[in-house]
This record gives sequence, C-alpha cells and structure tokens, in this order.
Amino acid sequence: MTIVRPRFPHTGEAADYAEMLHALADASVTRGFSPYRDIDWDAPEFEVVPNDPRWILPETDLVGRHPWYRAQSRDAQIRIGMYRQAAMAKVGLQFEQLLMSGVMLYLLRLPNGSAEFRYATHEVIEECNHTLMFQQAVNRSGVDVPGFDPWFQRLAPLIPLLARISPTFFFICILAGEEPIDHIQKAFLRGEPDDYHPILEGVMRIHVAEEARHISFAHEFIRRHAAAAGPVARATWSILLPVAMRVACELIVPPPAEFWRKFDIPAQVRRDLFWGRTESCHELAGYFGDVRALAAEAGLLNPVADLVWKALRIAGPPSRYRGEPNR
Repeated sequence: MTIVRPRFPHTGEAADYAEMLHALADASVTRGFSPYRDIDWDAPEFEVVPNDPRWILPETDLVGRHPWYRAQSRDAQIRIGMYRQAAMAKVGLQFEQLLMSGVMLYLLRLPNGSAEFRYATHEVIEECNHTLMFQQAVNRSGVDVPGFDPWFQRLAPLIPLLARISPTFFFICILAGEEPIDHIQKAFLRGEPDDYHPILEGVMRIHVAEEARHISFAHEFIRRHAAAAGPVARATWSILLPVAMRVACELIVPPPAEFWRKFDIPAQVRRDLFWGRTESCHELAGYFGDVRALAAEAGLLNPVADLVWKALRIAGPPSRYRGEPNR
C-alpha cells in the first residue's frame, strides 16, 4: 500500500518532524493490534475462576508489596488483586476517552497535508481499541469498579477543551496520564509471566507496545511547540508540567475511595501506600524520570520549576534513556 504524503506550504511543520510523524503513522498501519483479533478472550486460560492465585498482586505493585497485603489470607489477596487490576483498567479507559475527545478537538484546526493530523488520528483509533480492551478486561473480571472518583467525573468534560485553549498544555496533561500507567505496566511485565493472569498480560503487552508510539509523539509535540513559544509561555508550562504530572498520578494510581471501604483497609496503610513511606515516594518520583529528561530538553526547567518538582515530591535525576526502570 502506498501512503500519499502531499506537501502543502501552509502546514507549518518542519520536514524532519513530519517524517517522524509519518513513520509513527506507518507503524500504526503495519504494526497495529486489535483487542479481539490479537487477544483470544475465549481461550481456556483466560477464564476467570474463583481462587485463582494469578490475581494476587506482584511485589512490583505498591499494594502488592505492602506488609499488610502480604499478611492477608490468600483469598483476600486474590479479591483485592482483582479489584486493584480492574480499577486500574477502568481509570485507564476513562483517561483514554478524555484524551480522544481533546485530540479530535485539536485536529479540527489542522490544515490539509498535516502529518500531525495523520498520526494523531491513528493514535485515536488505537486508543478506541484500548478502551474496548480495558472494558473487556473489567467485564471479564466481574468486578464492578467505579473508575474516576465522582468529583472528577463531573469535572472531566472540561478537560478536552484544553486542546483548544492550549494544545501544548493539553499534551502535557496527556503525558501526565500516560507515563505512570506505562511505568507500572512495564514493571509488571518484567515479572514472571506465569505469576499473573493472561488477561492482564494480553492487555498490557498490547497497550505498552502502542503507547510507546503515543508517548514518543507527546514528547516530540511538547519539545517542538515549547521551542517555538515565547519565554512567558515556556515559564508557565515549566510550572504546570510537574503540577499536571502529580495531579494525574493522584487520579490514576491510587485506588478509588470504594477500595479502602470495601476491604476495610486501615488508614495508616493507605497513608503508607500513597505516599507516606520512603519506598512509595521513591516509586512516585520514578514514574517521571522520562518527563524530567523531556523538561530539560524542552527548556522547561528553571529554578522556580525545580522548586515545584521538589515540593510535589517528584524531583529526581532524568532518565538516561526512554523507559529506564526505576532503580
């Protein structure tokens, strides 16, 4: 199949940027996944059965490694693990829905011939598939999880409007949701595959593979648009960047309020997990090593921004390479 790449003089996109985006779009065409073609949901090993130890949370998960969780009965660990995984999937799909809504608003303004239009539309298609995949995983688990807390669900329809007000800040918000999920799933997949349910493995492998393209796009979008912006805009984004990272992390990583009530989890355990212990704070800062590297490259680090990163407890060294594990 031949992809036509017309050149229009008014796209405003640098040639190397456009080529990168077309390469990502080509990869979406040739290396894309389908949640129903590439996951055999009806395979016997995908069946959800009672007391399946593959739902027990691994020690790569903050809840899974806490002494309180390790001290629970095997049945309790399975029930907590199923809820935790289903809740993460539900929040993930709701975040993808906000992402898609904002991206489509942004695309309305793009001219003919735009490489951003082509790639970002492919990304939306992939995100649609991710929402189907995540919802199927939730449905199969049988756990009726709520997703985002009610207060944020009321606010959520306003988030996509940021794509019209400030596209760069909107893509910062996108990255703020993508980075923690990507970090958590990669850590999960580095474990022993026989230790977790194949539903989780199938969903995470597809999501991590395609999110690599999405994150690459968001990084390059922010880098390019920050370089073209004035000093006031860059100074503003430098402060909003760590704020967005921390806020999105709080929405996505900790379980919903129902989780703590349902399993009668002590308040001290909740404080330890998010983010009361040195270990959990190290995990929190580790989610954003790639973003700290991006901030340095994009000119979005300065003394004031550095104080904000530290105040939010997400400061630390930048990643030496994309996707470097938290050590």
